[in-house]
Amino acid sequence: MDKVTRLFDFPYYQLDKFNLDTALATKYDGKWETVSSQQYVDRANQLSRGLLRLGVEPNDKIAIISHNNNADWHIADIGILQTGAQNVPIYPTISADDYSYILNHSEAKYCIVSDMEILEKLNAIKSEVPGLKEVYAFRELEGIKSLSEIYSLGEDTNNQQEVEARKDAVTADDLATLIYTSGTTGKPKAVMLSHNNIVSNVLGSEERVPLSSGDKALSFLPICHIFERMVVYLYQYCGISIYFAESIEKMSDNLKEVKPHVMTVVPRLIEKVFDKIHTTGSGLSGIKKKLFFWAIALGEKFEPYGTNGGWYEFKLSIVRKLIFSKWQEGLGGNLKILVSGSAALQPRLARIFGAAGIPVMEGYGLTETSPVIAVNDQNNRGWKIGTVGRMLANVEVKIAEDGEILCKGPNIMLGYYKDEEKTQEAMEGGYFHTGDIGQIDQDGFLKITDRKKEIFKTSGGKYVAPQIIENQMKQSRFIEQIMVVGEGEKMPCAFIQPNFEFVKQWAKRRKIEFTDNNDLVKNPKVIERIEKEVSTYNQQFGRWEQVKKFELTPEEWSVEAGHLTPTLKLKRRIIKEKYMGLYKAMYQPE
Repeated sequence: MDKVTRLFDFPYYQLDKFNLDTALATKYDGKWETVSSQQYVDRANQLSRGLLRLGVEPNDKIAIISHNNNADWHIADIGILQTGAQNVPIYPTISADDYSYILNHSEAKYCIVSDMEILEKLNAIKSEVPGLKEVYAFRELEGIKSLSEIYSLGEDTNNQQEVEARKDAVTADDLATLIYTSGTTGKPKAVMLSHNNIVSNVLGSEERVPLSSGDKALSFLPICHIFERMVVYLYQYCGISIYFAESIEKMSDNLKEVKPHVMTVVPRLIEKVFDKIHTTGSGLSGIKKKLFFWAIALGEKFEPYGTNGGWYEFKLSIVRKLIFSKWQEGLGGNLKILVSGSAALQPRLARIFGAAGIPVMEGYGLTETSPVIAVNDQNNRGWKIGTVGRMLANVEVKIAEDGEILCKGPNIMLGYYKDEEKTQEAMEGGYFHTGDIGQIDQDGFLKITDRKKEIFKTSGGKYVAPQIIENQMKQSRFIEQIMVVGEGEKMPCAFIQPNFEFVKQWAKRRKIEFTDNNDLVKNPKVIERIEKEVSTYNQQFGRWEQVKKFELTPEEWSVEAGHLTPTLKLKRRIIKEKYMGLYKAMYQPE
């Protein structure tokens, strides 16, 4: 096979070009279970045959809800798509009410789940979803049918010709998947992506990633999100062996076992990795501690391509050998590249990791754009820290008069499922309106400055871009999460969730007594110390943008508690509602 035009072509292309012994690998009961390129294709065909015997028709919707990435998910994905049906991935952590909405809205006929926690949530709303015929588990689960039943239906190969006919009937422009965006307000929108939308994005991204057959990838970001899903297709296209991480808790172990060459990350993970490294460095003493902080200071000045000159590069070579080599070992020792998306990456961390020889290539895109619009690239001098890189060759971007990023290309969605009005609104003037504000510099690099909808105006008529302020202040080791508020008020204020792990260590070193998080956030010394951090970062902003007051929150902000979307963006309306008492305290008359 020379050309990929539909998503289910990827495994066949890989089989033809690379024929890997390990195409996919998942850990079950402490042991890696591998699937070769041939097994991948064979099992997908067996599942397709079973689905046809089950009565699955073209354009049927089959939902998949899974906590972890695994080989079973990807085999099911190809097996479903080959029948002309569509895969509807659902975030596992959303509410049962959202399960009900998505299953009804998509008219899902079947649902595949990974574990009992998801099944229990599903069972609670199953009576509200009359169109759902059956729920299956990937593997044996009590009280539910297993996918092995459908595989058994497909053991007889007599209807393989029917599978081939179904595949032949699927065109590149046909709908492949519905992805429900984790909106910060209202019900999620269903983004319709065609085979060509995602395939074009894979092919456009391929030249930006320095990968070669024989490399290994570690996959752990949610596969229900288009970022990780597109990248997994990209790995398949490049002949990369894909290992699926067990969980975020076991990430460190998995990195050392797999020794990957590439993985995707979100900025929050980079921040957590750095915090852990920094804590270790702070615990050193004498010359080792001095060397560690010299390495950090040197890293903060890093520029790609030797721009800082020979003397800097000489010093860098020393700290890479003495300090940064240990960081690389902790991440498996083979990492060529980390690809970051979903939120803004702190330029300081991009510099430090770049200096450490662990380059983080930041990119940008949305579910509606399949997802990549632009991404940094180590080749062709395509890496500029503080930007999201240059646009992909097959994607066109222009900046509207109000600064909004507008986009056109084969990666742009078919539209929002069952919502023509919102589709027309998003596609006004023939370009997709991203809702993000940005600029393109003289070298063609795209820089994101804020979300159009999140910019607010104070009562004094001054505009405030909260994300810029938040991204700066989150560089503080004392601040885990921050949300700047002030729409229609006289000044910006903020809710801050402290970095409890770090703040507790800091408090213990200073003999500050506390019993729990509630106690900690009310402690005057803690408040005073965080106020010092806020004041330091405030100096980077205009007087009208500076955070004048803040309140510390005792809870850790999370997806489960409703503070964050599954892609870890702030649910601003919900956070404000949760802390309305604190909000009123900040704005009460003095």
